[in-house]
Amino acid sequence: MIKKILLGLTFFSTFAFAGTFDTDSQIKSLYEQLQLQNKLNYSTFQKAIKGYNKIQNKKEGKITIVDFSKPSTEERFFVIDLNNRKVDYSTYVAHGKNTGALSAIKFSNVANSFQSSLGFYLTSNPYQGNNGYSLRLNGLEPGINSNALKRNIVVHGADYATKEFIQKYGFLGRSLGCPAIPTNISKEVIDYIKGGTVLYINGNDSNYFEKSVYASL
Repeated sequence: MIKKILLGLTFFSTFAFAGTFDTDSQIKSLYEQLQLQNKLNYSTFQKAIKGYNKIQNKKEGKITIVDFSKPSTEERFFVIDLNNRKVDYSTYVAHGKNTGALSAIKFSNVANSFQSSLGFYLTSNPYQGNNGYSLRLNGLEPGINSNALKRNIVVHGADYATKEFIQKYGFLGRSLGCPAIPTNISKEVIDYIKGGTVLYINGNDSNYFEKSVYASL
């Protein structure tokens, strides 16, 4: 009987806290379970999860992390299932053409800057646009990414966001500011993260971390 009760308590504890990562030790444990050590810097992951925790009215259980601190020749788009503790997608993603060539170095919230915007977003609804099946993003940070809808900053597929493009040109192609991913998985990814999930774009920009409410540790 005692054994059954203990097993029941263990199951309840695991279930009850399946999607809760409030402490540094919980975040670190999640990071290690996801085996992201050679793919995503821990400090980036930590900022993403702590920001996720602060966001209201989100669809729980998923987060997309785009790490523009890494060069475009590396996978830097990660879709994570927090409840089941697994990385569902790890792939390439393009940054804006005026943000940089191999690496992303300039960011903007201004229309027609053709630069990427950092920070936290909530995904919206998909639509068919000039870049095919695309996903609108609602920027949550005033002055940082709040013009995302007006600028048509969306997740979409692109034939220049592939390993083959890197092999041919030495770096990934660039967008007009959108986080563009390989076309062969773009619809699948969009349908998976649509409808109010959190998306975080990280980059090497000290100004962002000074201004952001969500990314502050």
